[in-house]
Amino acid sequence: MTALSVLDLSPIVEGSNASQSLANSLDLARHAERLGYKRYWLAEHHNMPGIASAATSVVIAHVASGTKTIRVGAGGIMLPNHSPLVIAEQFGTLNALHPGRIDLGLGRAPGTDMATARALRRNLDAGADNFPQDVVELMGYFQPAEEGQRIRAVPGEGEKVPVWILGSSLYGAQLAAMLGLPYAFASHFAPAELDHALEIYRSRFKPSEQLDKPYVMLGLNVFAAPTDAEARLLFTSLQQAFVNLRTGRAGRLPPPVENYDRDLDPMAKTMLGQALSCAVVGEPETVRQGIDAFVRRTGADELMVTAQIFDHGARLRSFEILAEAHKSLSQAA
Repeated sequence: MTALSVLDLSPIVEGSNASQSLANSLDLARHAERLGYKRYWLAEHHNMPGIASAATSVVIAHVASGTKTIRVGAGGIMLPNHSPLVIAEQFGTLNALHPGRIDLGLGRAPGTDMATARALRRNLDAGADNFPQDVVELMGYFQPAEEGQRIRAVPGEGEKVPVWILGSSLYGAQLAAMLGLPYAFASHFAPAELDHALEIYRSRFKPSEQLDKPYVMLGLNVFAAPTDAEARLLFTSLQQAFVNLRTGRAGRLPPPVENYDRDLDPMAKTMLGQALSCAVVGEPETVRQGIDAFVRRTGADELMVTAQIFDHGARLRSFEILAEAHKSLSQAA
């Protein structure tokens, strides 16, 4: 049965702060560990008032230190913002502290606007165009050091941290296939190229030291609640956040609003329908049927589930309902 994992954007909700958000992330990670989720990933975003995981490696250390068995990682690190050596040292350190539990997902977008990308002070003349070379350089730092090697990642060398390629277009699919790496597609917010990317990745995959056959993890929004109506209400927080982001009004995650989409203009409705089409929203049976249909359609090896829910208790309950639905499907299989 397809594995379940968690993508946490560590949302800062209206009326709260980053300290509470990061405490909630650790609480959710412990909850997911008890429920049997496979991994817990955090994502790098910058200059985003509603996301607390900008210093992604630091938050991963926080979560990994407070859990025991669940894999913890980045979904992802935006490599154009960093030198490969720095990321090798950071994740080599994380893996030395938590052996065998750390994942490194890599993306080629900056995870922010261009003004903020410049403020991050990476060489903007190279940027995303150097992404393949940077990935290969980074992976090389995880290999055992060779005699006479001048530049070494310490910690890092010999750690062999699993590397993933993240993407929302065909570029990442091609690179992951060429390098023989697992591939995570951001279908939870950019599903347009999903089917084409999967076809390219699977058909062009070349086995590697890390992976002998294609392995796909797909992002999926899941908002689960005791009733369909309650789940749809919870979902309006994400809908509002997306509209705010796309109209230049990014802020903290807003509380749910009754009948939010009733008065939306047609353009905003169309945008939400496209961007959030990979979403399962409803009561337990709706969720069970929804994830089953999504897996059957895509053949996903793993689902990376995200839920931008305003109330932390409702968020915990949503992941619990999903775990129960997944268990039911596993037993049926």
